[in-house]
Amino acid sequence: MKHIIKVFFFLTMLFQHAAYADSLLKVAVAGLNHDHVYLLLNLYKEKKVEIIGIAEANSILVDKIQAQYNLPKSVFYADLGALLKKVKPEVVLAYNPTNEHIQVAEICLPRKIPVMVEKPMATTLADAKRIATLSRENKTPFFVNYETTWYKSNQQLKQLLEQNAVGTVTRMIVKDGHEGPKEIGCSSYFLDWLTDPQKNGGGALMDFGCYGANLMTWIKNGERPISVSAITHQLKPEIYPKVEDDATIILKYRDGSTGIIQASWAWPYSVKDLQVFGTKAQLYAQNDKRLVEYTQHNEKPTAIPTDQPYFENHIQYLEQVLSGNQQSEADLGSISNNVTVVEILEAAKRSAKEGKTIVLN
Repeated sequence: MKHIIKVFFFLTMLFQHAAYADSLLKVAVAGLNHDHVYLLLNLYKEKKVEIIGIAEANSILVDKIQAQYNLPKSVFYADLGALLKKVKPEVVLAYNPTNEHIQVAEICLPRKIPVMVEKPMATTLADAKRIATLSRENKTPFFVNYETTWYKSNQQLKQLLEQNAVGTVTRMIVKDGHEGPKEIGCSSYFLDWLTDPQKNGGGALMDFGCYGANLMTWIKNGERPISVSAITHQLKPEIYPKVEDDATIILKYRDGSTGIIQASWAWPYSVKDLQVFGTKAQLYAQNDKRLVEYTQHNEKPTAIPTDQPYFENHIQYLEQVLSGNQQSEADLGSISNNVTVVEILEAAKRSAKEGKTIVLN
């Protein structure tokens, strides 16, 4: 029945999307120095979103983006405050250093302008809680965007868990990362802050540890772990001298289940996968589309169709949420989930530094 309802919802959503295709979501952009901004710019190029303002102080970067995407010069502003005095977007999308997310929230939320930032939510738990307070007090939503939110394999996996497909969940394992941001060719603008311990809040632990914390909090329906343990390494100090490039985080939950997060800039390949083990079976989302199931006494996995109806990207999602056609309280991008994510990451950094397990109150 749940599946039928979700299919009906998705078909309704597609109908609404088609009906309002002439009315694109009007967005403003805070910062251009996060390379995920190119996903948005390509959607703009495909005429799937309308960009009505961009706040970026780096004139060299502005000229590059303006020429590459044929954007009118009139949409560019030196700062977000000046931009919002001139235009009123439906949402502000932030592509700036993580420690500046709090500034975007403080500028936008009192103006009743929704915000979506790139993961993670903040560099500190204090900032995350402040953002949550601003959102609540101003009755204005704040979202966090993760690539893995839009993986059909993950959405299908969650639906199967809701149907008790694996029995009681006993263990979750998430691997995330790649060969390293410099090695894969991230822009110098992105690298400048991604490898800065203040602007990013750390290295691979923050950059990729957030994915596992986000997915595990979602799978556990918002439950916080009772303890966090972590170890970090600098496997390539000559490339990343200021931050860790490899982290392993272990979460312990009240029911005895565990979560293992493996985040690294030193994988020999790019990886974003999710494994959930239960008393009856294991579900393994190997990438964005492939999901397999291992059952008891079954040596060969069974491929699960990943036809779960869901949004293709963050713009399609925001169109529906901001028009009131989709609830967001328990989603992967929700405030409640992401305050817990930052709490986990902060505890993991402390655990690695102090060499002990951190018990959460």
